[in-house]
Amino acid sequence: MAGTVTVKPEKLRTAVRHICLAGGSNEREAALVAENLVLANLTGHDSHGVGMLPQYILAVVEKRLTVNQSVKVLSDAGAILNLDGGMGYGQVIGHEAMELGIRRARETGACIVSLRNSHHIGRIGHWGEQCAAAGMVSTHYVNVVGRPALVAPFGGSDARFATNPYCCAIPATEPGGEPIVLDMATSMIAMGKVRVAMNKGEQVAEGTLIDNKGAATTDPKTMFNSPIGAILAFGTHKGYGLAVIAELLAGALTGGITMHDGSWAKNTITNNMLSIIIDPAKLGGAETWKAETAAFVDWVKKSPPGPAGTPVMVAGEPERKSKAKRNTDGIPVDATTWSEIIAAGESVKVAAAETNAAAGLA
Repeated sequence: MAGTVTVKPEKLRTAVRHICLAGGSNEREAALVAENLVLANLTGHDSHGVGMLPQYILAVVEKRLTVNQSVKVLSDAGAILNLDGGMGYGQVIGHEAMELGIRRARETGACIVSLRNSHHIGRIGHWGEQCAAAGMVSTHYVNVVGRPALVAPFGGSDARFATNPYCCAIPATEPGGEPIVLDMATSMIAMGKVRVAMNKGEQVAEGTLIDNKGAATTDPKTMFNSPIGAILAFGTHKGYGLAVIAELLAGALTGGITMHDGSWAKNTITNNMLSIIIDPAKLGGAETWKAETAAFVDWVKKSPPGPAGTPVMVAGEPERKSKAKRNTDGIPVDATTWSEIIAAGESVKVAAAETNAAAGLA
């Protein structure tokens, strides 16, 4: 297969769901995984989209990911919930964890959700959006344990931790409005974006990677060929500092594990997440926060465009623009990634012809 295939979102969901079902997932789990992955593609984050499915299915086959797992409440201290994901599909575990946290925040005004031991929970913005849709402000710190380390500390020359994302979401200030959702890796780019660049045969931007000797490189293969190189933290010491905080809040404070020598299982992605969910109606600014938020966003966006000529946007807008376009035009999937998805299906006895037919490519 050469070039890129373009798949309508509903067809891509069907194809992913079909493969997950064949891997042993029940209908609800397969639907949640498919919806989550395809939404990541729709919002332009192909790094966290359907290209992750081959890794998930391999983990299922090798029994490193437990199908049909639900989140377990380890302890309930009112406004603090301690949860364990049992290495289930993160798309299910994350959804259930946020449901519990939102429900408790409605009762108490705020909830701290400590989630440990989940398989890859995907695009963290998804969980911020879930909270925002319920009218909640939320912030999320995540650490990633698994594979080898991926990101170099500021001043270092090899990888010591992973891409450790941070997310903060503010709900819409009026009916029909849109939330503000900041979702970012603390590395220059997410590891999935390195994979996407490699599969497309592209280079990454300068200042993104170093090779196994600590020298700068733009070749994404340096993260896949042993001995691997490392991704750099964004913003030099600032991104590095935030990555350390995410590692300790999500990995250590939750009762999970942190990234250090021998702490990870080979080829496994374990996520731990500390989420703080707040009901803004119960804070001191309950009567004014919507007006102040809207006024500030309007003020910022009125800044005249710079030399590039593009208007000022706030976090979440680029994703919505991508979603509108891809809902209409379809989702592009590079040939290498599609062949990996086909192979993942075949590993659970879904023939290539079935996957192609489900995706409308037959």
